[in-house]
Amino acid sequence: MRAFDLSPLFRSTVGFDRLFDMLDQAPQFDSGQGYPPYNIERTGETHYRITLAVAGFAENDLDVEVREGVLTVLGKRTEEEEVQTNYLHRGIAGRAFERRFQLAENVEVRGARIENGLLHIELERIVPEEKKPRRIPIGGADVKTLETKATNKAA
Repeated sequence: MRAFDLSPLFRSTVGFDRLFDMLDQAPQFDSGQGYPPYNIERTGETHYRITLAVAGFAENDLDVEVREGVLTVLGKRTEEEEVQTNYLHRGIAGRAFERRFQLAENVEVRGARIENGLLHIELERIVPEEKKPRRIPIGGADVKTLETKATNKAA
């Protein structure tokens, strides 16, 4: 893994601390393992879905948690199930896993469900009113008149 020196950017930027922290932590989110496989899809303008293939895991074997902008999915099967089964061939992976996803600012987890061996996690990007685009009226002579009236009332 190649390390990047971000110090020159710190000298000329303000308010990008979270972005730089995310870049520093990037290797921990992609540990190179491909288990369990997953999809990330956009289901609407502000809606997303992460789908993980969790065949063999029950609801109580999975834990979905959001903390400080990181969505973590943990999977661990109970030891009792492992001991009671005598496999002749085991092709379905049931090993423990931890998968992390960095969520963008204002992305909230709306719910999670298991269906046909797939864990679906529904996400929504909530745009605050102050960040939504707004139309700015273009004024002509009326703008000057309003400014003049405000100045006259103050005097």
